[in-house]
Amino acid sequence: MTYEEMLCDANNLYKAYLASVKGSKWKNSSQRFSLNYLRYIFQIQKDIMDRTLKNGVVDEFELHERGHVRPISSLRTQDRVIRHVLCDEILLPVVRNKIIYDNGASIKGRGISFSRKRFDVHLQKYYKAHGRNGYILFGDFSKFYDNIVHEIAKADLVKLFDDDEFMEWLLTLIFEGFRIDVSYMTDEEYLKCMGSIFNKLEYRKIPKEKLTGEKFMEKSVNIGDQISQILGIYYPHRIDTYVKYVRSQKFYGRYMDDWYIINQSKEELIDLLENIRMIAASLGIHINEKKTKIVPIDRSFKYLQITYTMTESGKIYKKIDKKKVTVMRRKLKKLAVKVNQGDLKYEAVEEMFRSWMCNYYKLMSRDQRRNMLSLYEELFGKTIRIKKKKMEFLGGDGHGYTDCKS
Repeated sequence: MTYEEMLCDANNLYKAYLASVKGSKWKNSSQRFSLNYLRYIFQIQKDIMDRTLKNGVVDEFELHERGHVRPISSLRTQDRVIRHVLCDEILLPVVRNKIIYDNGASIKGRGISFSRKRFDVHLQKYYKAHGRNGYILFGDFSKFYDNIVHEIAKADLVKLFDDDEFMEWLLTLIFEGFRIDVSYMTDEEYLKCMGSIFNKLEYRKIPKEKLTGEKFMEKSVNIGDQISQILGIYYPHRIDTYVKYVRSQKFYGRYMDDWYIINQSKEELIDLLENIRMIAASLGIHINEKKTKIVPIDRSFKYLQITYTMTESGKIYKKIDKKKVTVMRRKLKKLAVKVNQGDLKYEAVEEMFRSWMCNYYKLMSRDQRRNMLSLYEELFGKTIRIKKKKMEFLGGDGHGYTDCKS
């Protein structure tokens, strides 16, 4: 079966349709698509086979998460269906076999929990080999998704499929939808834009009348687009390969734009960082100098919102970042207002809170747990009981247990 046949396969498109509307059935666009899903699926097939497929309108909004504001783009249902087939059935199976094991990508079987566990494993193995003598290089990329270069990203993906004509056509179309209108720039500013850090949040402040379609910048991908997740996994693979295989660094891991290397020699870590800078520059990736640092392993350090401390005996203590607890408390208060006003269903809040507590339950102090549960009970009129590390929500619409053993 060719890649075109895989994308046009009615079973694949139907499965993608179910995945696309899952969790968004309340949206008008999802409901309209669901009423005529067979017609839409046949139209997608026709547009692909006739090469008349076009990018749909993208809705843009901002997501406030962990004290950061992120520019999010939402695709129309038809485009989400195509992305699901392209990513789930074609791109992901190939990319998954090409990335290093310690690339804790946002894909099934991996993710942030996987990355934290691998970091724990690396710390424990390093201690057995070298004790607490050594350093950790923590790295971060500035505005990672905003600065992915289309030409490089597309070429890397097409190469995985032996320069297949259909894949090149489809990816070219998708990347055209990512282009940034920079008509407001002077010729001098336009020449510099590809080499400088682009910030999509600041870009959204540009008045629409200045975006006339005369000049386009071919870098930046949309957060919220499924193919951007694939790019987040694969785009820096040259850095992963260099560190893991060329420099034989056993204790290296990456989760999207956050990464680390553990080594006995501070000088070697400095040399590794300089070489990573050069590879990153060739990809248009910018190192975040404020967040990139080398710390002694015998001191407290933070990775992926968790603070770690290794004792002389090798025991590792982990604590949740206090800021994350504060952010969740504020979030619950805002959500309670929406629930009371009828703008949000309570079940959605409970599901979110169950997941959050299970992820961070073991990392919180007794006081933090008690205060968080008390706040939830007060805001939503529930009673939460903990039995054998399971949460039970009682009162009103509360129901069921949540297992927090893991």
